[in-house]
Amino acid sequence: MFIIENYSLAILFCFITMLCWGSWGNTQKLAGKTWRYELFYWDYTIGILVFAVIMAFTLGSIGSSGRGFLADIQQVEGKHVLSAFIGGVIFNASNILLSASVSIAGMAVAFPLGVGLALVLGVFINYFSTPKGDPVLLFVGVALIVIAIICNGIASGKNSKGKSNPNAKKGILLAAAAGILMSFFYRFVASAMDLNNFEYPTDGVATPYTAFFIFAVGIFISNFLFNTLVMRRPFVGEKVNYNQYFSGKFSTHLVGVFGGCVWALGTLFSYIAAGKAGAPISYALGQGAPMIAAFWGLFIWKEFIKGDKSVNRLLAIMFLLFIAGLSLIVLSGGN
Repeated sequence: MFIIENYSLAILFCFITMLCWGSWGNTQKLAGKTWRYELFYWDYTIGILVFAVIMAFTLGSIGSSGRGFLADIQQVEGKHVLSAFIGGVIFNASNILLSASVSIAGMAVAFPLGVGLALVLGVFINYFSTPKGDPVLLFVGVALIVIAIICNGIASGKNSKGKSNPNAKKGILLAAAAGILMSFFYRFVASAMDLNNFEYPTDGVATPYTAFFIFAVGIFISNFLFNTLVMRRPFVGEKVNYNQYFSGKFSTHLVGVFGGCVWALGTLFSYIAAGKAGAPISYALGQGAPMIAAFWGLFIWKEFIKGDKSVNRLLAIMFLLFIAGLSLIVLSGGN
């Protein structure tokens, strides 16, 4: 299987993770012009599963390093299968809430609050489970990103001042709930892998490709429960049904599948990078995604086009703190 041999390449993979995690929401916004997020989400989970299968039989099966996917999945112990599967279930529950928040409050609110909370809590969870890197640099870097997220939230609040959105509070609560849940999923998947040696992994544990495949299966299967519930009892609007899903345009379905593939690429790269960078650093860099989402919202979707000078100043500070925080996180693992 393909594995990363050096720290620099691991950091590059982490930045790709950040770009993917911060960008998949664009596909929901594109589909949302004619498509409810509950329907989009089915295609999104299908995209994740399809991508996981393709990667398992390509990158997860080539080369002489580690164990190939088929050999690996046959020897994984049940407790590790369950751990990766539970990670998928937890992620799916959190991401459905995040998608609901995006549809109600927009990317500029949902991502900074939801994924920001996941970053703060998740770094603590992952670091104290598998400590790796300089804790001072790591947590100072995280603190700077937290301040950047706060600046983004204040800017979003100023930008939306005077606008009428009766469901804004619900969108904020959904994002907060999503963030708390999302902080736990990575640890379950990481514990199913031997993060200390991908080349010669311990018997009974999974390689990143196998863990990601099991994780994707957990997402897809749990979606029959979670998404069916929100389709029948939506947070906002009328309920939707499967007839509406199957009557959707092929191009609309492809948008959702592509969104799932984008997120899946970032997640798999995060798991692959964790072997060299460590789970806390890999997770923290990936969860810089709110700033990427803010970039899309600012420059592509023009969500802050009517903002005053104070909003623009907050956004500038946000990006500077974000870059500084990411730099410290990178340095924390290079010692």
